[in-house]
Amino acid sequence: MAFERFVETGRVAVVSDGPNKGKLVSIVDVIDQTRVLVDGPETNVPRGQIRLNQLHLTKFRIKYPFTASSKVVRKAWKDGKVLENFENSVWANKIAAKKQRALLTDFDRFKLRRARTRRNKIRTATFLVLRKTASRNGTLYGKKKMAKGGDKPKPSKKPKVEKKKPAKK
Repeated sequence: MAFERFVETGRVAVVSDGPNKGKLVSIVDVIDQTRVLVDGPETNVPRGQIRLNQLHLTKFRIKYPFTASSKVVRKAWKDGKVLENFENSVWANKIAAKKQRALLTDFDRFKLRRARTRRNKIRTATFLVLRKTASRNGTLYGKKKMAKGGDKPKPSKKPKVEKKKPAKK
């Protein structure tokens, strides 16, 4: 299937606009093609309608019948451990990092820029060393290449072995 996240009863979503921006809600019922009834009992979002373009659907879904009461939604929310699962997701980590970046001072941004510069210099130096050794080995492009100068490799020079002369008597 092309899509994995559908607008359906029990789908957990993040509000992207309005007074409840950034809060988690659960879709209780679909009103029409553009609006849904949502409820966020554990995130202090009152039950009400919201436009679909104000929601970002998550991969989480909880099971309850459509048009269920807030009490049923709250119980399913707790049983499904929605908040714990979302806090452990990559999405929540990105949101936390964004908030942390917004709190940086000028000096913190300066220190971060200097640290990134140092890291990139170390990374580039290591890469160049690895590329140089791979080029010398002939494995730069994934497979061992023959020595330059024709199809046949040059024969290695054998050391000359001196013959022992018979001792004079």
